[in-house]
Amino acid sequence: MKTWYWSEELSVDAEAAIFRIEVRSYLLGIDGLNVLVDTCCGNDKQRSVPGRIGCRPDGWKSCSRRLQSRRYSSRVVHAPARRSCGVEYPPRRRTLGPHISQCPLCIQPQGLRFFARQTREAHNREAYTDSVLPVVEAGLADIVESDVCIHREIEDGIWLEDAAGHSPGSVVVNARRGGSRVVFMGDIIHHPIQLVRPDLPFFADENPVEACATRRRLLEQCVDNECVLFPAHFPDPAAGRVQRAGRHFSYGFLQP
Repeated sequence: MKTWYWSEELSVDAEAAIFRIEVRSYLLGIDGLNVLVDTCCGNDKQRSVPGRIGCRPDGWKSCSRRLQSRRYSSRVVHAPARRSCGVEYPPRRRTLGPHISQCPLCIQPQGLRFFARQTREAHNREAYTDSVLPVVEAGLADIVESDVCIHREIEDGIWLEDAAGHSPGSVVVNARRGGSRVVFMGDIIHHPIQLVRPDLPFFADENPVEACATRRRLLEQCVDNECVLFPAHFPDPAAGRVQRAGRHFSYGFLQP
């Protein structure tokens, strides 16, 4: 792994090694449609997550300013595409402001049902109560299946793909409009080390066996289709291509 990625917090000593993950959002523009693929972990919310670094209260204001500086207005983000329903991806209309209230928000029914009744993880319950349920009750959510096409058609547009395992209803967002397919994989993979050992469960996987199988399937698919991967949690520069490395995988980061 050291030949293609290493960071100061990692260690060959398993007892000393830790890892840090980023939280990323992406704005995808296609055919005049702006799709926000957003992790939405709550820049202005307090969560019961041990060891979590405090989130910036002005996070979305800062994001909005950056979008506007690139000639994107938050008023024209038509379809924030949802990959899951929980602490990783709760809808957050209130922090975006009332001008975004007419944008359709896609949520998978399996994830919605699961997080509506789960109580064992306080941070997931908090996210559902303050950031998911109000949007659903206001009629601002589109409940869609995990194989729905968001725009145009499969392989020539934007479409969702089932990726259950980490949580029920998890999906990846695929996009293609000429050229390479791009894949937004969300919580299917959190850190580059999982390419070396995709068979090892992540501590937060709801169904570890299914999550590992889904991770390997999607990584194989990225290689076979020569996809560009946009991970939600990798360090800068994040985007890259998955490559086979014996029985496992490696990653080639794309330089901006």
